[in-house]
Amino acid sequence: MTTTAVDAPGRPAPAFTGTGGKPVSIATMLFSGTSTQIGAAVGAHAFSAIGPPGVVAVRQLVAACVLLPVARPPMHRFTWRQWWPTLLLGLVFSLMNLGLYTAIDRVGLGLAVTLEFLGPLGVALARSRTRLDAACAVFAGAGVVVLVAPGPSSDWLGIAAGLLGAACWAAYILLNAEVGARLPGLQATAAASTIATLLCLPVMIMLALNGKFTAPAVLAAIGAGVGSSVVPYACDLMVLRRVPAQFFGVFMSVNPVLASLVGIVLLGELLSAREWLGVVMVIAANVVTTTAPGRREKLPRSR
Repeated sequence: MTTTAVDAPGRPAPAFTGTGGKPVSIATMLFSGTSTQIGAAVGAHAFSAIGPPGVVAVRQLVAACVLLPVARPPMHRFTWRQWWPTLLLGLVFSLMNLGLYTAIDRVGLGLAVTLEFLGPLGVALARSRTRLDAACAVFAGAGVVVLVAPGPSSDWLGIAAGLLGAACWAAYILLNAEVGARLPGLQATAAASTIATLLCLPVMIMLALNGKFTAPAVLAAIGAGVGSSVVPYACDLMVLRRVPAQFFGVFMSVNPVLASLVGIVLLGELLSAREWLGVVMVIAANVVTTTAPGRREKLPRSR
């Protein structure tokens, strides 16, 4: 696959670099996606005790506790050029996870992840405004309508939460590429996870004071932290240094399928034929728009 797009303002997108090249990158992204969905399903078992905000809070704490000793980011030496995308990434971590888990709690894992997947699709569509892209955007929108079947009985809060997760996932992709070029290793991820933990601290204090942290709930939330934060954050940061954000976006189309399968196996959530059709429509829109011949557009220079 040709990789001449621009991944961040003013900087050429990375090609499939490093040992193993494309096969290793694909394997890493597949592992990241599977881990994310299993972690989300495990975390869902804690909703009845501590709710989505509690799972997010523990998940971020776990991520910070694991990543900080490994990366040891010298945060006292960060320049403002390094701090501002790291601060934004920490905020995005919190909102992305809160939106996703709220959506999972209300509309199920498969539907929630499909809605969230509109974020990577938006990143891909931002590169061009061709007729093909417009058609794909309309088709993806139609897929969402088919998926959620809006009506008087629709869970609009769950749908809105999924869309919040989508917006944050788009920001996550772009910010990860940005901080990956400004800080080595996992320093940015560790620092951002620490910021996200501080943002969630009031939630943890409130739940602790009310005695909500039962052993099963804590264990499930920790599982979500390892599976959905530590593993994918590390994998994604490394991958986005090796591949273009555009390729990352199209490959992430596997996530709604993984989420639906994990939902069936671990949560007993069965999708109807209509819901599967909506999932496939969203995935197809992403695949078409990011693999069209001659796709070499640039992200806008917004600095």
